[in-house]
Amino acid sequence: MAPRRGAADDYPPAASHRLTGEGVAGASLAERLGQMAHRLSWRTPLHRLRLRGRSPLQLLDVPADPIPGSAAAGRALLDGRMVLGGEEVALDRLDRHCASAAFDDHLQSFAWVRDLAAATGRADGAPLAEALMRRWLKAHGAAVGDPAWRPDLWGWRILFWTAYAPFFLSGGEDEAYRREVLHALARGARHLDRAADGAAGGLPRVAAWAGVIAAGLLIPGGDARVGHGEAGMARALGLATHEDGGLVSRLPAEQLALVELLGQLRAVYEVRARPPSGAVARALTNGVSALEQATMGDGGLGSWGGGRPIAGARIAGAIAASGVRPGVRAEAHDWGFQRLRCGPTTLVMDVAPPPQGTLGRGAGASTLAFELSVGKQRLVVNCGGAAGLPRALAQGLRTTAAHSTLVLGDTNSTALHEDGTIGRGVGEVELQRSLVEAGQRIEAAHDGYSRRFGLVHRRRLTLAPDGALLDGEDRLAPAGRRRRGGDSVAAVLRFHLHPDVRAAMVEDGQTASLRLPEEDGWVFRTRLGALSLEDSLWIDADGHPHATQALAVTVETPATGVAIAWSFRKDA
Repeated sequence: MAPRRGAADDYPPAASHRLTGEGVAGASLAERLGQMAHRLSWRTPLHRLRLRGRSPLQLLDVPADPIPGSAAAGRALLDGRMVLGGEEVALDRLDRHCASAAFDDHLQSFAWVRDLAAATGRADGAPLAEALMRRWLKAHGAAVGDPAWRPDLWGWRILFWTAYAPFFLSGGEDEAYRREVLHALARGARHLDRAADGAAGGLPRVAAWAGVIAAGLLIPGGDARVGHGEAGMARALGLATHEDGGLVSRLPAEQLALVELLGQLRAVYEVRARPPSGAVARALTNGVSALEQATMGDGGLGSWGGGRPIAGARIAGAIAASGVRPGVRAEAHDWGFQRLRCGPTTLVMDVAPPPQGTLGRGAGASTLAFELSVGKQRLVVNCGGAAGLPRALAQGLRTTAAHSTLVLGDTNSTALHEDGTIGRGVGEVELQRSLVEAGQRIEAAHDGYSRRFGLVHRRRLTLAPDGALLDGEDRLAPAGRRRRGGDSVAAVLRFHLHPDVRAAMVEDGQTASLRLPEEDGWVFRTRLGALSLEDSLWIDADGHPHATQALAVTVETPATGVAIAWSFRKDA
């Protein structure tokens, strides 16, 4: 009898797709020159004239921020520290500390005020928020420059300044400060009117146009600005997302940020009793579906694109804010992540080429890697990454070897450049997903090793209907071209284990027992090659590294190729 399909995982049998890197490249030379020209234009007398105009006496409304903040990060702010992932900076050293780019963006965007509000009320939080606002106004309010006036940062800033206006404008006795804040807000909106399309493509440009729309809805006399912003947003979303709603950058953490951004913008529409534009509504619906496609059994995100795992509570908060009814649409394939779920077991697999050019900055060479969880417990993971790590470590965590997949000849399936961008390698991925008697199956192949070794990597994963068996095969097959030289080359198949998993080798040399804290034991077995336990590393949700282990299967691969069969089975 054929296995039953759950409604959340419906998928047409034998659905085949071919995913390429075409059409998702990073910014071209002309686009980068255009962005530089935009930035240079900010310094011209004409742009300064454009920023002039009347400032609002007050906002039309104060929208609620529907996205939950981190109370722990908010308490750290009250204690005089700003925390992001593994980075921590004292508030009195913010201007002098050399932080990561992600930390600087967090500070400049004012996203930290969400955490402050999660930790305390206006009475205790407003003095701190106003102090940081005054510092920003003194340093950046009058002088238009990069990075403080970067369009995406102004987009986020407008959303946070308006949603948390009571924190920034709580005291009525300092009228001059109040006017200065509203004046800066109006100047930022006028800046975005001209600069939003100069933002980097992808999520940054979407954020910039979100700021234009929010300013149009909340600053008096903004009807024309709303229309201008919605037209720009439609263009930005058309370039930033696939038809299935996934960002072309293929970073799950960015996908979450997109859903949070549009959910926050939706709240601005709601407070003004207006429906979101069609482009925003569609992007939210499809974006939530794509995001769910990358979630594990605990509802959180795995370690992809050099990023750390993200807790399920944050994903749930973002989906609730979107107003979109949850439910994975398995037919979303352009996004590049496929999800199998049977019984308590969930598997998420990367089945698309890495994004090219600037869109791939910081991404990893993770094609055909997967993560596996049983219930809420992670079993197989990728090493991940976080802002603030040493450069050499961060670069190492992007490699193919830091992901749960096959490495051939100790090389990356896609080249990784020192500046963080992606080079040549995987250009095409073949994908077929089907239902078979043994369960749900994904078959995929990439060409990342064909140029150098003349071999294609094919991976087949089959998850049993009860989730108690994952049967896999990794095959290296001739790519139709003769390999340089006739010597065999080493292939290493790695499965990085979550630090909570305890592994022990069995005497036969091809089996390992795995013990999960709150689950029954599992057994890993390979039918070819030498199995060993390697030291590995995993970055947690707070950006802290943890020592762990990886199962490693090593096989010598001749020019004719090799097939490595393996399995994870729940111990009876």
